[in-house]
Amino acid sequence: MADTGDGGSVVCGWVLRLSGANGVGDTVGMTADVVGTAIVRNGLLLAQQRAYPPDVAGLWELPGGRVEAGETDVEAVLRECREELGVEVVVGDRVGVDVPLPGGKVLRVFAATLPEGGGQPRAVEHKALRWLSADELAAVDWLPADRVLLPALRELLSGTDG
Repeated sequence: MADTGDGGSVVCGWVLRLSGANGVGDTVGMTADVVGTAIVRNGLLLAQQRAYPPDVAGLWELPGGRVEAGETDVEAVLRECREELGVEVVVGDRVGVDVPLPGGKVLRVFAATLPEGGGQPRAVEHKALRWLSADELAAVDWLPADRVLLPALRELLSGTDG
């Protein structure tokens, strides 16, 4: 992310104008188009490797997906984790800033944990899963939108115990 010098930032070639103390600007109170989930366990972050479509197969991303009509961001996080990983999660705070996506969509990421005895995530719709330490985040080939969030993900992991 690069500073434009006028209060904006360049993210993946998009200019993002942020305002307000919380750094999310005009998106406060709005529902995201796409949600992501930063699931942390024992100081490690869960990443999943795309199996399809061919243009992104093999790249890594956070679990998540589209917010359906009538669904809140948190409801979408819960549903996507059930569908993609076969697990329930406890949703926490937002992570990083909203990330602009092609077509005017917005990605919003939330921290989450696995409840005690809640089962192990499994790759239902993806090629593979991997637990990553903060030092390992740069070792995988992330989708561009998720790559933007690496500093915030490192910060999230540095604040966890374990």
